[in-house]
Amino acid sequence: MTQTNSPSQDVQEMVAQSDTGARNPSGIPGRILWFVPLCWSLFQLWYASPLPFIFNFGVLNDTQARAIHLSFAVFLAFTAYPALKDSPRDRIPLIDWAFALVGSFCAAYIYLFYEQLAGRSGAPTLADVVTASAGMLLLLEATRRALGPPLMAVAAVFLLYTFAGPYMPEVIAHKGASLNKAMSHLWLTTEGVFGVALGVSTSFVFLFVLFGAMLERAGAGAYFIKVAFSLLGHMRGGPAKAAVVASGLSGLVSGSSIANVVTTGTFTIPLMKKVGFPASKAGAVEVAASTNGQLTPPIMGAAAFLMVEYVGISYVEVIKAALLPALISYIALIYIVHLEACKAGMQGLPRRNSSTFLQSLLSFTGTILAICVISALVYYGIGWTKEVFGSAATVLVGIALLISYVALVKISAKHAKDGGFEFEEDIQEIPDVGPTVKSGLHFLLPIVVLVWCLTVERFSPGLSAFWATVFMMFILLTQRPLMAYFNQSNDTTEQAKLGVVDLLESLVSGGRNMIGIGVATAAAGTVVGVVTLTGIGLVMTDFVEFISGGSVIMMLVFTAVISLILGMGLPTTANYIVVSTLMAPVIVTLGAQHGLIIPLIAVHLFVFYFGILADDTPPVGLAAFAAAAIAKSDPIRTGLQGFAYDIRTAILPFMFVFNTQLLLMGIDTWWHLGLTVISSIIAMLLFSAATQGWWFTKTKWWEIVALLALTFTFFRPGFWWDMVYPSKEVHPGVELVQIVEDTPVGQPLQLLVAGETLEGKLVSKTVVLPFDDRATTPEERISSMGLMLNNDGEKMIVDMVEFGSPAESAGIDFGWEIESIVIDSERPMKEWVFLPALLLTILLGWNQRRRAQKEQAHA
Repeated sequence: MTQTNSPSQDVQEMVAQSDTGARNPSGIPGRILWFVPLCWSLFQLWYASPLPFIFNFGVLNDTQARAIHLSFAVFLAFTAYPALKDSPRDRIPLIDWAFALVGSFCAAYIYLFYEQLAGRSGAPTLADVVTASAGMLLLLEATRRALGPPLMAVAAVFLLYTFAGPYMPEVIAHKGASLNKAMSHLWLTTEGVFGVALGVSTSFVFLFVLFGAMLERAGAGAYFIKVAFSLLGHMRGGPAKAAVVASGLSGLVSGSSIANVVTTGTFTIPLMKKVGFPASKAGAVEVAASTNGQLTPPIMGAAAFLMVEYVGISYVEVIKAALLPALISYIALIYIVHLEACKAGMQGLPRRNSSTFLQSLLSFTGTILAICVISALVYYGIGWTKEVFGSAATVLVGIALLISYVALVKISAKHAKDGGFEFEEDIQEIPDVGPTVKSGLHFLLPIVVLVWCLTVERFSPGLSAFWATVFMMFILLTQRPLMAYFNQSNDTTEQAKLGVVDLLESLVSGGRNMIGIGVATAAAGTVVGVVTLTGIGLVMTDFVEFISGGSVIMMLVFTAVISLILGMGLPTTANYIVVSTLMAPVIVTLGAQHGLIIPLIAVHLFVFYFGILADDTPPVGLAAFAAAAIAKSDPIRTGLQGFAYDIRTAILPFMFVFNTQLLLMGIDTWWHLGLTVISSIIAMLLFSAATQGWWFTKTKWWEIVALLALTFTFFRPGFWWDMVYPSKEVHPGVELVQIVEDTPVGQPLQLLVAGETLEGKLVSKTVVLPFDDRATTPEERISSMGLMLNNDGEKMIVDMVEFGSPAESAGIDFGWEIESIVIDSERPMKEWVFLPALLLTILLGWNQRRRAQKEQAHA
């Protein structure tokens, strides 16, 4: 029994070290470590709520809130995380108390002396510089404790670069910065530590982590795993398929791929081994599924909210762009698991009660129809109440939500008697689908509230998370006593007390889960601050251009490798901040110089994907180490196998950079949407078959080549179509006025411009300029772009660029030449390429199927 539990204990220890802090002292220190995160959670709820403005008390601006947020994070980092592996876990040394108090004071310095600092902006005193320097050093140490050496090393290297600029090689040299200037910039302004990243952590991320902690405490995590197993556990390699779905559901609310591995992997990995998966592959499936959870909307490891700030588009647009790649990536992983099971001749786990095909079909159809009807009633019903009842609609909707909750808890109570809040680690048979789904339907309501507030009401992410969290608090307080009441047990009062305990413990858990993220966003803000202070972003562009030799593909490959290296060992949020700050501008700039206009959201998703893939990339893949501990397998082999499964995810960013329809951009009709979704799913399934070396039977080398070619065709049909029908027409710049006049309203212009920068460098790049929809004449349209032009008959020269205009934002300067205008050519749609590709796919599949039948006949 001890041997069975030890891997689980090792993994829980790993999660404690990486997510919540490994210390658990008794006595007064233990109570402080319980009370401080509780206060942090309550502060964040107060800050996110409308209450400060209602009572006109405790109103904080963004900078003050960030300072208090980081103060809590630094204090808990030093008290909850031991300094070294052999440091005491059952007590907090005096030196750590000192570090915690000094560090939290330095973090709160901007809040405590806000008015004085505002009065002497740019002229720091000796006390300011000393406080900032001490705070920076303590932040680095807090980062090392909470997240390990990687992020601390990255931040330290950038800090060193700030001061050592004049002594660097010429390609990355800069004039350097004094201690006063650097510390003032990084600590006393919102350009560095207290910048956008920490602001997103303060405003949005904390509440979503708290929301996830409450869902987990309420039993939603176990419910999601149960549902996944009841639906998929009986199939070939069923536990592995269930692991993929369960990890995807957990990833919806989880901010950590390591925690995701542990939450689901503790149950799924032993079951995968039971049905025949080798230990390393069982761990690898869980790793691949859990890292993909960080790429899945609506949370995306909290990076979705950072993208809103960095890219400058709405939250709904971010979710829309990230949805299809995440969906096809998960479908492909389930298919990979299926192919692995077919290769090994695996079977699923037995069902508790077998049902006929007709019963299963009716049950499935009934469930889907019920969900559709409820969704339609909610969507259109609430819209109707708003029109009729106005402001009273909110109260009516609240009452309807309450009635729905009580009704669903009543249903859940009937089916959750045998452990509604837990999941058995060693199950022998698959639970029935119907009772399992019904045992926790009320857990879907807070997620519905969250998504409704985000996508329909268009509330800010922070306010949406606040209302969803308030509803979760209500669930935690009431679900136990309500279930006891409906089950007619006599311990309703005791269950009500347990509900209060659940609420308090979830608040504490949410606070402790945020320590690493709070510290990480602050440390990553150091990198952002150094980039803005030193201008290394421009240097990085030149460096990547030199290495790639001007090739767009090589530039993307090199950027992907750098993102993988930078992402190793970093948590999701810090990972995205670092790679997007350094690498996203590189892709945009170099792409424009080579005539490739890449939407900014595509660029940010590109670097984010490769940063996340570092979680299972040896030698630092922390998720792979966690999975290997559960599976009792070799961590390096598990990580390599996990990365092999994740190759399907690695090709997606390259595809959606060149074909933005995969991000649901440029899709106008429903049939076009359906065609895009179906073709991309087919492409990913074919790629999975190619990389696994198995389709209906073992694939031959020429079949692998054919499958890869078909994958490319379905993902990027325009590549072949452009050879037959050029996609663009190029006109000389002097024809600009005529082309602008013929351009439809709402369609921007793509221009090839060239000129000399302030540094004396000759550049040529492609830009996209929109014009005002209200402008009618060509002159008004050109003026609304911010351009004043001079046509000398042979060249179109820029005379002046309006400040703050689209032209200035695109980097155009006076004296530049508009060399040519690029417009879309009229041609048949590129999707016609799918017809021969589909025919070849069917022929290839028929040949494989015929060979598989022959092999079975001879077996």
